[in-house]
Amino acid sequence: MLGCGTSCSVTRVQMNADDAARRDLMRQAACVAGAWAASSVLPVAAAGDVQRHPRSLLVDALGRPWQARQLKYGEAFLFNYPYTASPVFLIAFEREVKPVELVTEGKQRYATPAGVGPNKSIVAFSAICAHKLMYPTPAISFIGLRSGGRGEPAHVIHCCGDNSRYDPLQGARVLAGPAPQPLAAVLLEWDAGTDQLHAVGTRGGEMFDAFFEKYAMKLELETGSSLRKASGATTVVQPAASYSKQWRSCSV
Repeated sequence: MLGCGTSCSVTRVQMNADDAARRDLMRQAACVAGAWAASSVLPVAAAGDVQRHPRSLLVDALGRPWQARQLKYGEAFLFNYPYTASPVFLIAFEREVKPVELVTEGKQRYATPAGVGPNKSIVAFSAICAHKLMYPTPAISFIGLRSGGRGEPAHVIHCCGDNSRYDPLQGARVLAGPAPQPLAAVLLEWDAGTDQLHAVGTRGGEMFDAFFEKYAMKLELETGSSLRKASGATTVVQPAASYSKQWRSCSV
């Protein structure tokens, strides 16, 4: 009978490296959930609060893997995930983004994912406003990353449709306006060796059911495909200016 020897050891090391980011996400959620369970009467979202969706590699318009270093600090990029019709903001900041504790409209507590990338500063959030479900379309967008107002962080995600404002450095928590909950976070994995990014799931209050119900006909015309078609193995990243032809400015 042959022994494993060095080959098995190498295999185990490779598997551990591949799973490191995923285990870290689960540990974050489990630790926060344990603390809430001891101190709060609100329902607690444990490690299972991660809504898993098919893993998608972020690529450019030519299908080449998108690298984290291509992002510009404080500038919004977009991709579609976990469905071809559901847009996502991708943003890199100059400083580390740490997990925070937030609550959904249904009073479910959860831990937002920490930033990824070389500076732990890259985050992603659903670009579907939590109030009127406004979203970036190919023609125009009323929701986008804009300069913060007085007393706000330097950058906020602002929806002109209802004047809801979210803080992307704090898990897209609501700063102002009628939005009943933060934007759902999209979980990212970063490969330090290749500098590539994958989208792997969501955390927080998903709005997909209401979104698809409200915009069914419009989305089918825009995308030319079924509403809940998964993003697939790859999803294209675009600068905000390329994603929508017009970005509406709105007052604070």
